[in-house]
Amino acid sequence: MKFVRFLTKTAALANVPKHIEHFSKFSPSPLSMKQFLDFGSTNACERTSFSFLRQELPVRLSNIMKEINLLPDGLLATPSVQLVQSWYIQSLMEILEFLDKNPDDQRVLETFVEVLEGIRNRHNDVVPTMAQGVIEFKDAFRRPDDAATDHNIQYFLDRFYTSRISIRMLINQHTVQVVGVCVYVCVCVCKVLTVFFFSSLLANIIREPIQISYIPSHLYHMLFELFKNAMRATIENHEASRTLPPIRVMVALGGEDLSIKMSDCGGGVPFRKTERLFSYMYSTAPRPSIGDTQRAPLAGFGYGLPISRLYARYFQGDLQLYSMEGHGTDAVIHMKALSTDSVERLPVFNQTALRHYKLSLEADDWCVPSKEPLDLAIYRAAK
Repeated sequence: MKFVRFLTKTAALANVPKHIEHFSKFSPSPLSMKQFLDFGSTNACERTSFSFLRQELPVRLSNIMKEINLLPDGLLATPSVQLVQSWYIQSLMEILEFLDKNPDDQRVLETFVEVLEGIRNRHNDVVPTMAQGVIEFKDAFRRPDDAATDHNIQYFLDRFYTSRISIRMLINQHTVQVVGVCVYVCVCVCKVLTVFFFSSLLANIIREPIQISYIPSHLYHMLFELFKNAMRATIENHEASRTLPPIRVMVALGGEDLSIKMSDCGGGVPFRKTERLFSYMYSTAPRPSIGDTQRAPLAGFGYGLPISRLYARYFQGDLQLYSMEGHGTDAVIHMKALSTDSVERLPVFNQTALRHYKLSLEADDWCVPSKEPLDLAIYRAAK
């Protein structure tokens, strides 16, 4: 019996490339926040949701799995990326088993829920595992000046992590009060910082009763990252002071947008480095100890801010940083105020995406200033 199951699984595994090729020809179907809320309402039909997910999930998985194979060979060969790829293959195989199942069978619906929960748990560590793969690649293969490879990896990871967010979103949907989450996250971060910096820092939050439809876990992730960065910068920039300047948070609701601005006095960063903060190939914090199982590092993988911006952009919003070196940083989260405007922003594999991976960056057509001061006397003598 075990041998028969082994042969069945082997045959299914052999057909995975064929399934990926088939489902990647379809574009994902973006949903709005209102549609997610409707799916989660008491009037939602479980059979309708099942029928949608068993078709949509293979499409979303297959589209991004096509792009995984376009990664640089050195990155694709790392143990971490190989592990992530195996998770995606296994999840796809499990969902495909429901394509011919009867949606009127209650046991089928119950089993499907169990499978989805298993997939969600399996993919819990996708982000840090992929980040570890990038570190392995940087150490072993990447040249310091390889801008084209950096561009391709940045392009892929933005799309890969967005796809992951969207797949998890097909299960989770909620309504949240924004100011309440701000206060809760601030308290959580202060507790974490007490462990790492042996100090706490209170945030000054302008409290106004504002409610919108949004995903609590997404908002929590963004705010936690911003609070953590702001508090760390403030503590490190004022380590010789007996008092710490507060972090100020303002929440504003307009006709189209809800915006959250967080302002700190943490010293800021140079303007030329601002965009680097959103790069997966760059981190301002020391590299984490991968083998340290006693506590999770505050930072170091370099994916905190990039992932936070993807969460904001996922529902047509954004996350922007405005920094003044020598003073501090304003971080602004923009979200859509209306659930009908909050529509998924999903990657799709097509010829345009394929061209991005074949891009080779040419020489800049603007003069790049030298890092060393020019000796005018030597320059004139050479002339």
